[in-house]
Amino acid sequence: MKREAIVLLNMGGPNNLNEVEMFLKNMFADKNILTIKSNVVRKIVGGLIVFNRVESSQEIYRELGGKSPLVGHTKKLVAKLQEKLGENIIVDFAMRYTPPFTCEVIERLNKEDVDKIYLIPLYPQYSTTTTKSSLEDFEECYHKSGGKALLVETKHFFENKTYNRAVIENIKKTVGKSKYQDFDLIFSAHGLPQKIVDAGDVYEKHVNRHVAILKDMMQEEGMDFHDVHLAYQSKVGPMKWLAPSLEEKLQTVRNRGIIIFPIAFTIDNSETDYELHVEYKEIAQKLGFKEYRVCACPNDSDLFRDALIEIYEKMK
Repeated sequence: MKREAIVLLNMGGPNNLNEVEMFLKNMFADKNILTIKSNVVRKIVGGLIVFNRVESSQEIYRELGGKSPLVGHTKKLVAKLQEKLGENIIVDFAMRYTPPFTCEVIERLNKEDVDKIYLIPLYPQYSTTTTKSSLEDFEECYHKSGGKALLVETKHFFENKTYNRAVIENIKKTVGKSKYQDFDLIFSAHGLPQKIVDAGDVYEKHVNRHVAILKDMMQEEGMDFHDVHLAYQSKVGPMKWLAPSLEEKLQTVRNRGIIIFPIAFTIDNSETDYELHVEYKEIAQKLGFKEYRVCACPNDSDLFRDALIEIYEKMK
């Protein structure tokens, strides 16, 4: 009997300190990340970036226990999906820049009698730097492998109500027994160079629409925060990026309580567990915030699992 497979796609993260350099090399070799037309120039520029960042990046992962939390959370999510969907559907995951790489996952799938492969990039909003990159990587590897299954893709899911319930529940958990009015909520999205948006990337539009959806849901739930904001984190280099940056936003918020939700991530990683929990917390403390809290990503929550099943069912 022919079977179906669901493959979750993500950028990946180092499984140990030795993989940090690999992670950076693969990321900055990606033509969707470094949008330099010349492969030679991209290789030179990427090599310089990696050389300058390896040591500091290793230190970050050392602080996180020697690896990214992303792979561990993803394995738990896959296990939950597999348990819910049963043995007739294969559930797997592939990473863009670190193991398990796409080609090795495809090699496993080709040994099974798989008729359709449903590809779900774990990015709520579409971007050429994430969604497009992951889908292209899978398509290229699959074509080279000679696989015969039909590939079915989804490109975003920020409008999925069950996924957004997972987001809302994590915000509620972070507020706990405190009063919503004592906090400003900042949706923090991963930044993107302005030139990529100007070239037609819809990421900013998707993020704005996602924030609007979540604001409406919170209003219905009576989650009356003092104010709700959007900001962008992780800017590097001198070029113009999407604004405002999270640091700039923190400087303009007058309420002394802050809750951050990482709206562009579904799985916790170094940008959430270190950048938000450590680096931006230090900035907030220097600015005099009495409370600074960061929400967990949906990770392997039951609601996120159920949302992924809904997404898969809609793709059929």
